Amino acid sequence: MIAVELFKLVRRPRTWLTIGMICALPLLVAIFIAVTHIAPAPGSGSAFLSAVLNEGQLYPAAALALVLPVFLPVSVAVMAGDAIAGEATAGTLRYLLARPVGRTRLLVAKLVSVTVFTLITVIAVTVTAYATGVLILGPSRAAAVGFAPGSSGSIGTGAGGAPTAGLQAGASITSLSGAPLTFLELIERVLGAMAFITVSMLGVAAIALFLSTLTDSALGAALGALAVLVASEVLVTLGAATSVQPYLPTRYWLAWIDFFRQPIFWPDIQRGFAIQAVYVVVFLAAAWANFATKDVSR
Repeated sequence: MIAVELFKLVRRPRTWLTIGMICALPLLVAIFIAVTHIAPAPGSGSAFLSAVLNEGQLYPAAALALVLPVFLPVSVAVMAGDAIAGEATAGTLRYLLARPVGRTRLLVAKLVSVTVFTLITVIAVTVTAYATGVLILGPSRAAAVGFAPGSSGSIGTGAGGAPTAGLQAGASITSLSGAPLTFLELIERVLGAMAFITVSMLGVAAIALFLSTLTDSALGAALGALAVLVASEVLVTLGAATSVQPYLPTRYWLAWIDFFRQPIFWPDIQRGFAIQAVYVVVFLAAAWANFATKDVSR
């Protein structure tokens, strides 16, 4: 069953169209920056974007920051929301369950398919952004992620209190803490960021998959999941909601930026992994409990 779902995933044109459109955004941004030679000022704009004009190898981190707030969660919510509800809308769910395929196996196969889609998308964004950064923005010309001690400038703050990148001249790739990073260390940190973002998107997928078992409308399931995320983002910025902010699904979405400190600042990263694990377990359990007893009429 898993092989069947993966085959359906890779043969659908919408899969590759979605991935292509997500990868197109960082490419478009890189072209504008390369042509105009104007990058956001340090402390403004998307994380790391202020440094990429002089450091193309850093562009994968900037690209991940560009697609994370909207494009990536929307695509994952749509894919997961369509998992069960889409089959019901097409009238194929009952026939799928008429085969010797248990509901648990079908749900697991759908989850694996969404997970693979998320992984492919994150990898595609990272790889194409690296190629874009090196070929369009150029290799390292003495740039930095942050500021060395005693240098001028500031580091901004993004959603959830995560720092954004600044620019420092006269240095190689530099961590947010000011210490230099080797190319291998940069790769390790990009891989860590990819893993963190993938797990964060699995939290979105679990919510959308649960809603997909409640309704026969794939669009309704996707919009429901996005409504949860929008509400979470609003509460994250609301001072009156401080007591619940540590438990919101989007609270630690930008904690992956702490991978680019030297040494890595682990507390928020660990909290981010933990809260997403809770959301995945709770909502997948709820999806299984509902789908196992769901009356499938079509």
